[in-house]
Amino acid sequence: MQRYNRRVSELDPDVRRAIDYLGIRYEVLPCNPDWADTDVFCANYDIPRQNAANTILVASKSDPRKYSACLVLAVTKLDVNHAVSALMGIKRLSFASADETKAVTGQSIGGVTVFAIPDSIPIYVDRRVMDAQYVIVGGGNRSTKIKLAPGELRRVPGLSVADIAIERI
Repeated sequence: MQRYNRRVSELDPDVRRAIDYLGIRYEVLPCNPDWADTDVFCANYDIPRQNAANTILVASKSDPRKYSACLVLAVTKLDVNHAVSALMGIKRLSFASADETKAVTGQSIGGVTVFAIPDSIPIYVDRRVMDAQYVIVGGGNRSTKIKLAPGELRRVPGLSVADIAIERI
């Protein structure tokens, strides 16, 4: 496995504080920032897509904006219009833009994670994530990833496991 060796291979400080506070067991994986997007990351680091999980910020289309953070495996796609809409009780939803995601979470696309998300934002994890042997999630930045057992996610306050994704065809 290739490793990216640069000084900036540390977790986002807020993410590190959050996971350490929660007592979560994890491994930090350095990542070339140019390879942070899931498909490129998996191809370059020989990670099976069924073990790569993406955190996606979903936003209401109405004001005031309401958000949820959704964690799904790379082999699935988020069911925004049905499952997430029902959980949030909001009919019109969209994916937050990269700029909005950064403004709301403080995290960059390619590194967004369920850790250190503002307390006001509910976190939904697809049940398939919990069935994986291990998952790789963002480190809050594009230069790190976090490897952990899915059961560790249950320590995150406000996190709910639900059927929020559908298999990719």
